[in-house]
Amino acid sequence: MSTAGIPWEKVLPPLVPRLNGTRGFYNWSPTLLIPDADNASSAEVCCDDGGFTVQVDVKQFNPKDLLVKVVGDFVEVQGKHEEKKDGPGCTTLQFSRRYRIPKGVDVMALESAVSPDGRLVISAPMLRTSNT
Repeated sequence: MSTAGIPWEKVLPPLVPRLNGTRGFYNWSPTLLIPDADNASSAEVCCDDGGFTVQVDVKQFNPKDLLVKVVGDFVEVQGKHEEKKDGPGCTTLQFSRRYRIPKGVDVMALESAVSPDGRLVISAPMLRTSNT
């Protein structure tokens, strides 16, 4: 079984859609162009015989700014980074995402780490089935 992740940018319409379509004298049928995933941060989700893996772009965050936890059938990823500025204001960058954990994944063996290129990698093996 192989499930490739689809970035949300490919599924949900953008806030300001760009329209493309056929234009004629009285006929015009718009088509919605979804922005390319390269323009926004995205996640890759994979589940195969080797296990369950989620990779999230977290280049703007330090590892100490990230929280990964399992809640029910989901793995939740949260990031919050606050930059102090000179003066009365400050800037906060934060995100929260949830990914459903497929059946058959060993949740107790779930691990997470940040790669040198700024990707959070969450992985867990499949449960071992005993052949009797």
